[in-house]
Formats: sequence, C-alpha cells, structure tokens
Amino acid sequence: MKYRFYNAKILVMEQGCSIIEGEVWIDGSKIIYVGAEKESDICWDEEIDAEGNLLMPGFKNAHTHSGMTFLRSMADDLPLHEWLENRVFPLEARLTPEHVYHLSKLAIMEYLTSGITSNFDMYFFPEAIARASEECGFRTVLVSGATSFGGNTAKEMEENYLRFNERPDLMRYCLGFHAEYTSETPLLQDIAALAQKLKAPVYNHNSETEESVEMCIKRTGMTPTVFLDSLGMFEYGGGGYHCVHMSEEDLRIFCEKNLTAVINAGSNLKLASGVAPVHKMLGMGINLAIGTDGPASNNCLDMFREMFLVTGLAKVKEKDASVVKAEDVLTMAVKNGARAMGIPDCDMLAEGKRADMIMIDLQQPNMQPLNQLAKNIVYSGSKSNIKMTMINGKILYENGRFHIGVSPKEVYENANRIVQELI
Repeated sequence: MKYRFYNAKILVMEQGCSIIEGEVWIDGSKIIYVGAEKESDICWDEEIDAEGNLLMPGFKNAHTHSGMTFLRSMADDLPLHEWLENRVFPLEARLTPEHVYHLSKLAIMEYLTSGITSNFDMYFFPEAIARASEECGFRTVLVSGATSFGGNTAKEMEENYLRFNERPDLMRYCLGFHAEYTSETPLLQDIAALAQKLKAPVYNHNSETEESVEMCIKRTGMTPTVFLDSLGMFEYGGGGYHCVHMSEEDLRIFCEKNLTAVINAGSNLKLASGVAPVHKMLGMGINLAIGTDGPASNNCLDMFREMFLVTGLAKVKEKDASVVKAEDVLTMAVKNGARAMGIPDCDMLAEGKRADMIMIDLQQPNMQPLNQLAKNIVYSGSKSNIKMTMINGKILYENGRFHIGVSPKEVYENANRIVQELI
C-alpha cells in the first residue's frame, strides 16, 4: 500500500522533540518521505488528511509478558515473591501454547490502543507468541525467560535465536533468562558462553527488589549485576528489567558495557519494589527504555501511564521537580526502546525507516492548548488520544476499530474461556 498523510504536525524524533508541519509518505513497509508538503506523481492507494493531528514514531514496550493477560486482577495486592511463588507460577504451570497464542492477541489489542508498535516479550512458548504477532501484523522481539526449573536450555535458546532471527520483518529473538535468583550458576554460565559465541546481548530481570539483591549477595558475595558480569554475560551488551536497587558498581558496569536499564515504574509501584534511580542513570549516560511489565503486575499495558510515572516518581525520589524532563521520557519510550530491542530502523520517522507510526488526536481538551506537545503527551496524554496505530506500513488500529484479522469479541471470549480452564 502507498499512503500519503498530509496536513500533519510531525514529531520526527531524529534530534530532540521539535515539531515540523507537512506530510509523511509510505510505500509498503517503509517511509519514503517526511517533510513539507510537495507535489508528487505517485499514484496513492490512500491519501489521509491528518487534520492537524500529530504523527510520530510508535512507542516501544521494552519489557512485557503478553501471555499473562489471564492473570489481570487475579493475583493482586501481594509482595513480589509471594505473588510469584504462590499465585503466578502455579497457574502458569497449566498454560499451553494455544492458551498463550490467544492471550497474546488480547495484549496486542491493548498495545495498539496505547500507540505501542513493538514489544519486548518474555514468556513461554515463543512459537505461539510469534504466531499471534505475525497473524495480527504486530512487531515483537522475543526474549528467552529461561530458569533452572523450566523454560529454555542454552541449546534450545541457540536454536530459537537462529530460527526466529531468520523470520521476515516482524520478528526478532534475543537471549535472556528470567532472573539470577531463578537460575543456577551452570545455566547462567551456559548462557554467557552462548552470548559470547553468538556475539549477542542478554536481558534479564535485574535488582527488582531489595530481597533479590540481598539473596544474591548472600549466595555469591556480589550484587546480581556484578555477579552476571563476572560470568562474562554482558560482553556484547544487553541489560536488565526494573534495575531498582542498583549499587555504584552496578551502574559503572552498565556504563562500561553499554547496557540498557528498562524502567517499569507502574509494576514497581504496585508491587512496592521501589523507584529506580532514573535521574542518576540519565546523568551517567545509561540507555534507559520503558516497559509496562506484564498485565498481572501492572495491570494495564498503557505507555502513557508509564511515561507519567517514570518522570513523576523520579521527581519525588530526587525531591526536585526539574529532573527527568518530558522530552527525556519520550525519547526513552521511542528511540531508546528501539535501541534496546535491536530494531534501529523503527526509532524515528525518516526516509528508509520502517513505517511504524501513530497518530495522536490533538483535537481533545487534554491536548489543548498546543503549547509544548512533547510535554502534553507525557503529562496529559492518554490512550484516548490514539487515533491510529500503523505497523510495517499497515494500519492495525484506527478510530477505535481493529484490523488484525480477528474480532475483539472472539479475542475476549477466548481469554475468558482460558481463565475458566486454568482455575
């Protein structure tokens, strides 16, 4: 399809958050022009008047567990480890690939309504997740959630890495494991060796709670980051999800190894895990991205809420309203997430980049007046402002309607059926 979007405000995000006015041209899965309005002899399949609304790159959900939609509001108001061991793990043990396939489609629908155009998904049955994403037209980067009591071995992880990274367009695979506290040292050593063999980054849940850090120090004499680095885990990059309780040595390693810290403010707030040192990490030049975490711990997959919480909690932590500005947070949610997920062709609106683009409705009271749009998006924006979500040149969500090959009613019925089967 060839699309021409015109009469638009455009947040390119190439450098900073400045706004231009003009149009965006799409040919197939790629952007072929961004700039001022100009004449063209292209025969367009569709020309869309943006009516002065904002076009920008889609948000990147840099940490989530899509298949956990069945646990939404089922296992709440508990500390992390009790929540995991007594509620989450027993129910997850009953999941099948078919369950995860249907549950992932429910998550994808929610991502689209929030302007999320790609996710970094750590969950069971990667083939089922890939099938759901590809059928819906959604962009997913899979990451292994290996543990010592289940999930992938290093051998299986290598097979998945080679297999999924040969898939076209919408799918990638990244090495990873659930966390240090769910992985025995031999498994971690195997993963580190695999990362060095493949020259690949590795991601995991890192320093989410004080308890997890203290347990690691008791076992190894080191914090999780220091211990994993001592195994050679991060020779080719990667990073951690949460990164709440970070020592000075941890932060130094993140800088030296060019690691990404993915901030999960909503989940950490709800589970009372703490507030990540976002301001300090920004000042050190650490790449920061944003993730919703899964719908069991958050419970919604809403990038607008996450962006507000990232900056709001950082301001409270530092007792300084000037830190972690809206522009920084928007960059985290778009460009930095693309960098973390290994999809650099999805980080901005520019010629040759992937056509992963959203339209934000500015003709709503929460977006007026149009003083500083980047600040409006972070501080007053909401999912209700998403008019359109396009991925790989295809419009998957527009004006409240989904174009993903399945009806919302069918997705909801499957999700509720699965819940009854599991409980």
